[in-house]
Amino acid sequence: MAPAMTLPNIAPPLLRWYQQHQRVLPFRTDPSPYHVWVSEIMLQQTRMSAALPYYERFMDALPTVSDLAACKQERLYKLWEGLGYYSRARNLQKAAQIIVEQYGGHLPDDYNALLKLPGIGAYTAGAIASICFDLPVPAVDGNVLRVFSRLLNDSRDVLRPEVKKDLTEHVRALQPPECPGDYNQALMELGALVCLPGGAPLCQTCPLYDLCAARMAGTQNTLPAKTPPRPKKVIPYTVAVILSGTGSDCCILLQQRPKTGLLAGLWQPVLLEGHLDTGETCQALAALGLPVQAAAPLTDAKHVFTHLIWEMRGYLFHAQRFDAPAGCVWARPDEVKTRYAVPNAFKAFRLLEKNFSQIEQYAQKVLVKR
Repeated sequence: MAPAMTLPNIAPPLLRWYQQHQRVLPFRTDPSPYHVWVSEIMLQQTRMSAALPYYERFMDALPTVSDLAACKQERLYKLWEGLGYYSRARNLQKAAQIIVEQYGGHLPDDYNALLKLPGIGAYTAGAIASICFDLPVPAVDGNVLRVFSRLLNDSRDVLRPEVKKDLTEHVRALQPPECPGDYNQALMELGALVCLPGGAPLCQTCPLYDLCAARMAGTQNTLPAKTPPRPKKVIPYTVAVILSGTGSDCCILLQQRPKTGLLAGLWQPVLLEGHLDTGETCQALAALGLPVQAAAPLTDAKHVFTHLIWEMRGYLFHAQRFDAPAGCVWARPDEVKTRYAVPNAFKAFRLLEKNFSQIEQYAQKVLVKR
């Protein structure tokens, strides 16, 4: 049901709490528009603890909007490797190029202009506009929706557009115009540190304890309400890790994904549709012009995307060095580590340098036994 009450002024206790308990973060210490923008994009679908090392590495490599705009896509993907949702990186660069061309390399200090940039929605535009330019606009993410659904004891589905719009208007109505950025950040921080998801809010430490309708009604553990997601489609694949050479001459065959679609343009081991046995895999590889010798099975793996689940069966192969077919390259360990971006979907078949030698040694041990 919709809330039957309006909130008192939550800003004073909320802001006092924020001043005392906010986390020290690099994009708060130096909240330039570029820093805030990149951090907000990285934090979409990514935990703070996971995103921070990426943020710092990204800023070291691309310290300005102009650097991001001019970055080669392969290098950009490598900087983003492991964060997932690579369309975020592509949209960052597209937006950076527009900012350089139309705004002289500086993000516009206008909410509607920010909204027109690729990859920037209402939340991100609100965060940049309020934190960096002191514009009185809300920034409503999942944390803020959770806080307000509990404050108002609102049992409606927060994923419905009309509910999100209504809760956003509550956020806007209570925003102090003299410090819109701190208010927005305080709400986000409250959701991240105190008003936790999964039925586990830390109500006793909440600065809005006495103002929370759900806490008074005892319903805080059941909110926010969300419609259960649809079942994900499961797709079976076979992963062929193909090595050639030994010792320092050992290389792995990488295959580039199509330029559009899921994980567009990234690199992977050779990927085959369906769950194949060793013989079927060898035949499928031969049909692609990839003559191999079977070495050993690898651990099965599963990767969950937003709407899909990949269930992967893996094999390790050894081959005489042949000319890499179109769309494939032979990559040395240092190139896998520094040049070619391999997404986390293949984490179980990890090709980073620290594991590369272990894979190679394992292959040689099995081959010797054979």
